Amino acid sequence: MNNNRLRDRISIFVDGNNMFYAQQKNGWFFDPRKVIDYFSEESGFMLINAFWYTGLKDSQDQRGFRDALISLGYTVRTKILKEYYDDSSGRFSQKANLDIEIVVDMFNTVDQYDRVVLFSGDGDFERAIELLRSKNTHITVVSTEGMIARELRNATDRYLDLNEIRPCIEKRDF
Repeated sequence: MNNNRLRDRISIFVDGNNMFYAQQKNGWFFDPRKVIDYFSEESGFMLINAFWYTGLKDSQDQRGFRDALISLGYTVRTKILKEYYDDSSGRFSQKANLDIEIVVDMFNTVDQYDRVVLFSGDGDFERAIELLRSKNTHITVVSTEGMIARELRNATDRYLDLNEIRPCIEKRDF
């Protein structure tokens, strides 16, 4: 930690679609507000940025959720889902690949933070994580077993399973 600063500066990047499937797999959902609180206030870090990336069916899709994220302080990046046909399964699937947007934001804001928390299990982030670590950035990847790519897990400083922090970040419906 740099002596000029009291606390390390942290930025959070949430791969929304990847995390939706991770949460579905775990059978519980996290609260975006609690995520910010857990990685800033509770950890003693100073939150600089929080980004949320998600694919949309149309421009009005998830409107209320996106507005709520913005009011919590997230910068929300979206892309319209594209439909793909899988020859092997004979099924259509939808995908909005926001990996490039995540990496661009990570490098565009690199001078603003000391630590990154990346909510994703996608192995495509391996090279970006290696480059950020070479710039003395501490990287924590948050995902869940069975959804974290081995390459990503190996490239990061710290891997954190969603289930380990569940009590602190779980969304509770009252």
